[in-house]
Amino acid sequence: MVIGTNEIKKVVLAYSGGLDTSIMITWLKENYNNCEVIAVTGNVGQDAELDGLEEKALNTGASKLYIEDLQKEFVEDYIFPSLKAGAVYENSYLLGTSFARPIIGKRLVEIALAEGADAICHGCTGKGNDQVRFELAVKAFAPTMKIIAPWRTWELKSREDEIEYAEKHQIPLKITRETNYSKDMNLWHLSHEGLDLEDPANEPKYDQILELSVSPEKAPDRPTYLTLSFEKGLPVALDGKKLDGVSLIKALNKIGGANGIGIIDIVENRLVGMKSRGVYETPGGTILYHAHQALETLCLDKETQHFKQGVSNKFAELVYNGLWFTPLRESLSAFVDQTQQTVTGEVKLKLYKGNITNVSLTSPYSLYNEEFASFGEDVVYNQQDAAGFINLFGLPITVQALLNKVGE
Repeated sequence: MVIGTNEIKKVVLAYSGGLDTSIMITWLKENYNNCEVIAVTGNVGQDAELDGLEEKALNTGASKLYIEDLQKEFVEDYIFPSLKAGAVYENSYLLGTSFARPIIGKRLVEIALAEGADAICHGCTGKGNDQVRFELAVKAFAPTMKIIAPWRTWELKSREDEIEYAEKHQIPLKITRETNYSKDMNLWHLSHEGLDLEDPANEPKYDQILELSVSPEKAPDRPTYLTLSFEKGLPVALDGKKLDGVSLIKALNKIGGANGIGIIDIVENRLVGMKSRGVYETPGGTILYHAHQALETLCLDKETQHFKQGVSNKFAELVYNGLWFTPLRESLSAFVDQTQQTVTGEVKLKLYKGNITNVSLTSPYSLYNEEFASFGEDVVYNQQDAAGFINLFGLPITVQALLNKVGE
């Protein structure tokens, strides 16, 4: 739905300074009677992408730019709950873009309400998942707020059209037609889509696109060892040194990236119904997920561990689909938090050319009992008891077999 141009006097724009939002300030002012545009950038760890952003936003027509440091909240309230849940979308994707959108959307609403804005604008395409994630976050906190999504209404049909628009209006860009990958970077990951990656038959040009990592072939010829400490499912220390969540992820990104960890090339099912191909770099996150899952094998009982696998999948679907601010996601988090009460201990890992290997698992709450599991002589387990157990456990099979025999 196209909003009447006369209704809009002030717009809050989700501003990254990338191709889409770089031209949107100018486009909004052209199409909404020179409305005031307030740009908002959520700093979720995109680092160098923030350089020169304020000057660029103001020079292209924004009245002001908010740069909101959301890194601590991003880690503690979004990344770590997903880590504890073991949420992985389609067995591969660690949700780097997915859980960054709700926190930015929430902050957009807070600023829009404080500024008395008439609408919130985002630069998501009509084909992607992010439009849903942003807009559901807006609905959760400002259900009557108007939303402007230029990609669904404007005359530009491709990224090439956008570049031409920028050139016509003398809007500076950091990309060219040859480097026009669609990227999203934050503290957790970096994604790459578009250009040659749109054809799944093409091998990614890792030498050209990787920024957080090196390819496994270029990783060192010697392994790197590290030890992660967890308390109630949360990572709290690296090699014995206490670190806050932001610092820990940054440190693991460097270590993991140098060892070629966490590079995936996947075809995923988007919420809107189509498949898309992308390359993701998640070095630190891949290490954390691996270590956390390994510790859970030691600390969770069988029934809880197996049931949680289903919860993990559902949690990932909710996050991927933009349903963070929902009763079900909150309820699943409550369940997950209960399961994590004993997920405390240390995990030592070996990193080598893109691979992660467990070296050591220890926990004061370990359910592994060497006396019970031993192949040696023990006095705690009577192996003769197994016969009765198997008879009872296999009783339905026995009954079915007897019935089949009668029918022969």
